[in-house]
Order: sequence, then structure tokens, then C-alpha cells
Amino acid sequence: MIRALVLCLLPFAAHADVIRVATFNTELSRKGPGLLLRDVQRDDPQVQAVVAVLVAMQPDIVALQGIDWDMDGLALTALSRKLRESGLDFPYHFAAQPNSGLDSGLDLDGDGRTQGPGDSHGWGLFTGHGGLAVLSKHEILRSEIQDYSKVLWRDLPGAELPTVDGEPFPSDQAQAAQRLSSTGHWVVPVATPIGHISLMTFHASPPVFDGPEDRNGLRNRDEIRLWSLLMDGDLGHVPKGRFVIAGDANLDPDQGDGRKHAIRSLLANLHLQDPQQKDTTGALTTVDWKAAGKMRVDYVLPSADLKVMDAGVFWPAPNSDLRDAAQSASRHRLVWVDVAIP
Repeated sequence: MIRALVLCLLPFAAHADVIRVATFNTELSRKGPGLLLRDVQRDDPQVQAVVAVLVAMQPDIVALQGIDWDMDGLALTALSRKLRESGLDFPYHFAAQPNSGLDSGLDLDGDGRTQGPGDSHGWGLFTGHGGLAVLSKHEILRSEIQDYSKVLWRDLPGAELPTVDGEPFPSDQAQAAQRLSSTGHWVVPVATPIGHISLMTFHASPPVFDGPEDRNGLRNRDEIRLWSLLMDGDLGHVPKGRFVIAGDANLDPDQGDGRKHAIRSLLANLHLQDPQQKDTTGALTTVDWKAAGKMRVDYVLPSADLKVMDAGVFWPAPNSDLRDAAQSASRHRLVWVDVAIP
């Protein structure tokens, strides 16, 4: 069935000298450990829809969000096997334990209790809930991966942490332990046919669900700012060579809540370019939330030294079977860009 659906998109297949990089918030996270593996193995309809979308677009490298992490990588391995059986082989993949669901032992959300979902370094019901993954047709240079997920929020240059009546929120002790990344920040180098490309991926905290202290809004701002600090040489090691930022920033430049200047500044950074991917209707929409509406929150941003050959948001025509798959897979849409060497 999935193979048949792909036939209509064969003209989009990338050439050997073009690399397709994508990001996709699959929303495959489940409510307990082991449930994602179970659903992949039993051909859950949502899993099948996610597979159909990925197979249709045939990315060379894809950053996934909403993928529950487990110690042995069983769920990701099972998903990779399902993709291979459906016509999309990713021999290489990477996933590390995310901050989501990683218990801090402290009251991080200020509700007066500990060991709740909001007391993990990133909101999560269990260890590994809602993690990240990178799948690639080309070799991931694992020894060169940089992981900034343990960076403390207060240690980020220019960080702005929440306060209430001039006091640290929820406490100085909490802020001394709080990591910046709600999920993770990774720099994953990949040896592609057009040279090494570093995939810089993350999934930022939504800038909502808090109080006047704006803890989530400020955190979202600084999670996005990390990339500019890294590119500008103000944090860690500047990525070698060409790169692509691909992930879910949970922030629209013009609509909704949040510190919009954060994403605007990233999009304007001279080290990268914004292809402004559009869907078949010409819209920049990458997510459709029932309450908040349609927004652009998912991004694939190549470095300025790459040539953009094509780019888009996967959203098939209404009468297409793939439209049904896209709608069933996730509220988010797959965003992609084809890049080459100038």
C-alpha cells in the first residue's frame, strides 16, 4: 500500500549530487515506556501513516521529534525496519537519552511537589518520553557528535531566567540544576556524497502552559538562541563545514505566544539561509493545532554556503491518499530542503 502511494511522488526523488534533509515531529510519543515499540510492531495506524509520509518524501537525512527513547533503541530499530520494508532504508541512526522525562529530584515547575512530569529536566511522563532521533542513508560520524543537552540554562550566555518578585523562580536551587534543553540539542555530522554536513537538531519547549513568570516562554527563547551562539562562536565548538538546522522550535515568527524575536533573529542569522518552505497552497504552515490554529514552528535551515535546489512542506492535495496519511500521522507536517554544493 505504502509503495503504491509513493509512485505519485517519484519526480521528487533527489539526484546523487543533491541531499534532501527533513524534519518531522511525528507525535508518536506514547503514555508509557514500551508502548511505542508495541505499536510499531502491531502496525498501529498512526505508525503506518508516519511511515507513509517518510517513504513518500525519501529524505537522505531526517530529524525526528516525538519518538520515545529506550535504553536499547528497540523502538527506533523497529521503526527503521518498518521503513526499510516499505522502501526507505536508513542504515544509520542516532538517538541519545533526552532531557524529557529525566527526573531532577527537585521541584522545577514551582508547584510545591517533586517527581511530577514538570520536575524532569524536560516535561515528560517517563524517562525518554518524547525524544529525538536522526535517521540517515549516509554514515553518521558518531565520534564527532556534539551534545549540548547538559548545558545548564543559567550558563548560557545572555540567558534570562524566570523570577517572581525579584526572586529566582521556582528557587535558586532549581535554577542551579535546570538544564536548558527541554529535549536535547545535538550536532550530528554526516558523511554525505556532497561532503560532511552537520545536522543541528532540537525540539524546544512550547512557550505556553506557565504563569506570569513566563518560564516556558523564556526557556523557549534561549533554546532557540543556543544555535546563534554556537554559530557565532560564543558557545562550544563552531560546527565544521556545512550544516543544516532541522527541528521543532515551537515558535512562529509572527503568530501565537512566545518571544518571537528569538526565531526572527535565528532566521536572520548570516550563517544560514531561510528557504521559507511552502506547502502546495503556498502557505508556510507546518502545524495545525486545534486551539492555536495554523503556524510555522518546524524549520529546516541550511548554512549559507549550501545551494538550495528545492524546498517545501509535505501537504498533498485534498484528493490524494497521501493527504489522509499526512493528516493521520501528526498535526505537524514534514518540512524538507534539497541542498547541493554551489
